[in-house]
Amino acid sequence: MTQNSGSPPLLEIRDLTLGFRAYSQKNPTVNTVVKGVNLRIGKGETLAIVGESGSGKSVTALSVIKLLDSPPLVYEGGSVLWQGEELLDASESRLRQIRGHDISVIFQEPLTALNPLHRIHRQITEVIERHQGLSKSACEKKALEWLQRVGIRNPEAKMQAYPHELSGGERQRVMIAMALVNEPKLLIADEPTTALDVTIQAQILKLIKDLQAQLGMAVLFISHDLHIVKQVAEHVVVMEKGHVVESGLTRDVLETPQHPYSQKLVSAEPHGNPPGFDTTATPLLQVDDLKCWFPVHKGLFKRVDHYVKAVDGISLDIRPGESVGIVGESGSGKSTLGRSILRLVESRGGITFKGHRIDGLDNQALKPFRRDIQVVFQDPYGSLSPRMTVREIVGEGLEIHQIGSAEERVARIAQALAQVDLNPEWLDRYPNEFSGGQRQRICIARSLVLEPKLLILDEPTSALDRTIQQQVIELLQRLQAEMGLSYLFISHDLRVVRALCHRVLVMRAGEVVEFGSAEALYRAPEHPYTQELLRTAMLENI
Repeated sequence: MTQNSGSPPLLEIRDLTLGFRAYSQKNPTVNTVVKGVNLRIGKGETLAIVGESGSGKSVTALSVIKLLDSPPLVYEGGSVLWQGEELLDASESRLRQIRGHDISVIFQEPLTALNPLHRIHRQITEVIERHQGLSKSACEKKALEWLQRVGIRNPEAKMQAYPHELSGGERQRVMIAMALVNEPKLLIADEPTTALDVTIQAQILKLIKDLQAQLGMAVLFISHDLHIVKQVAEHVVVMEKGHVVESGLTRDVLETPQHPYSQKLVSAEPHGNPPGFDTTATPLLQVDDLKCWFPVHKGLFKRVDHYVKAVDGISLDIRPGESVGIVGESGSGKSTLGRSILRLVESRGGITFKGHRIDGLDNQALKPFRRDIQVVFQDPYGSLSPRMTVREIVGEGLEIHQIGSAEERVARIAQALAQVDLNPEWLDRYPNEFSGGQRQRICIARSLVLEPKLLILDEPTSALDRTIQQQVIELLQRLQAEMGLSYLFISHDLRVVRALCHRVLVMRAGEVVEFGSAEALYRAPEHPYTQELLRTAMLENI
């Protein structure tokens, strides 16, 4: 074992082997997904686990404090030692003492990890009260302090919000606050910055590093972003199909990888350019002075006190075959702009698609246009029904629009799955049987199956590891070239935006601060906010 061998371990995993039990009609079988993993973390150290979706990263980390249901998870062998104490034999009451206090977790998908029925303040104060026993007012004060520390805007108001009322990045920051509020000895960070824009991403990573210096906290960091791993981790473990294929100092592994799989990960950087398009063509989509304001009610009679101007007077156009990127911090209005164009939220202003005004149409009149405008949402798990199979999820649009016979629909579903590198034989599986990256590819297949003219892509690659991310980029580039597709691409990953988009619109607090060709914007950004985004995209300030 090469990593961390010189310091006494805080956490040590020895020859851990894990599987998932699958029940057939006759005999249960176990599918082994983690195979003889060894790793150790000393006090104050950061160890990163990297690998593609399905490599066993998250299963390994979450099994440490038994956060996965068992069954179906089966501990086939090995040992997990926490400060010398065997956790695999620990009682549930002992594990509850450790969870959230000694060992905390930042989960990959905040919408599913947060309780949709409870306000944010209750969810954070509950964690504080359980492990620190403070008074209600002290818990509230500490919760507010931590929302401020993780960069939540207007934290007093967000304390009273429900999870669905926050942006994806804001929900992730709430999860980070909940994980750090008890100042744990070990933080398991499962893709902790996936949903965050680059400026907040840099702040969060710096915050974690500062806390390590103050508390001697160790971090088990799971990520597909090797740029982040290179900045934050001293040691790295590379996993492929449940095996550790390489481990050592991060600098050595990422700069001179020895294993072919490690070499593939390191070389998988977003690249390429969007295909050309007719710049003189009539715009497919035109948006004129679009506004989406949300009223804030106060007082006994709930009168409107003021408005949150999520989208405030934005105009843009997209031509056939063109990609327009939307970038900006979480809460800047990016996703709300996409939902306004889709007519999923109320807005004012002109929306013209294929020469027809659609902003005043009712749902029935909109139906023909919805086939041509499809969306891929940011949260792959939250946008997939857990009770539907892949066949039903991807084929739902075909059913609604009454496209093809039953046999033809199955063929189109299989074709869409193959386009996004999923096995067509998985038609009868459910979303919980897939990794986060695989679920996002199901979402993309669901949109592609209707052969739309315009795709609104809301962080479509944020949950994907780098190798799959590049495959999706190449897929989108190819589809655009072959089918003349147009994209409205919402993302915080400026490297992906550069590879996919012809023009880029920069948003801040609901307004446009800069809009122009991607080449000019990346080469010589004019607005100070754009300059800051590009600077922090390379994590220069960490």
